[in-house]
Amino acid sequence: MRYGEVRRAEFLARPNRFIAHVRLDGEEVVCHVKNTGRCRELLQPGVQVWLEKGTNPNRKTAYDLIAVQKGERLVNMDAQAPNRAFGEWAANLEPGILSVKPEVFFGDSRLDFLLETEQGFRYVEVKGVTLESGGHVRFPDAPTERGVRHLHTLMSAVEQGHRATVFFVVQMENVLDFAPNDETHPAFGQALRQAAEAGVQVLAYSCRVTPEEMVIDREIPVIL
Repeated sequence: MRYGEVRRAEFLARPNRFIAHVRLDGEEVVCHVKNTGRCRELLQPGVQVWLEKGTNPNRKTAYDLIAVQKGERLVNMDAQAPNRAFGEWAANLEPGILSVKPEVFFGDSRLDFLLETEQGFRYVEVKGVTLESGGHVRFPDAPTERGVRHLHTLMSAVEQGHRATVFFVVQMENVLDFAPNDETHPAFGQALRQAAEAGVQVLAYSCRVTPEEMVIDREIPVIL
């Protein structure tokens, strides 16, 4: 998954969840933040960020904020990147994949992917992970009732004889393990453990990240 024209800037402030003020080539610029999560541990005044220049001349902001430097780690914080990266990588999930269909409905819920395989259908919900401390990554960084609903939908798919996976795309390299963020949203952690017990596959993969691209790289341990 690659970006177009990417520029480095200095983060200044985030007045709301949609926009940020950055310093680009000595000039203060307003850019769009492609992540509506809190990201408070990432977007600190003075940190280096990377911007992708938009291609639509009529949009209000010329740039999208897509990545941030956190110590020695470069963290991709584009909320659309995990699905794009998984869509490119999905054929590696298991042998015998016949097709990869994005944004499919199961019942009255929409899931990110349906993989048609030689063994039948596999429904996949993708979650991007940007919260890290000491090499340990956690999800979510804010309460997500939508995420809980997705887990129950995956459980329903298993009950109806399909296979199902929740796939956590860790948007950075060199991390140790993944666990649900029970402190922030206990209900999500409870639902994730319930889903695993019901037969939903729980996977977490870290990514190789540069300012210009993000590629799913290696599986990391999941601690439930």
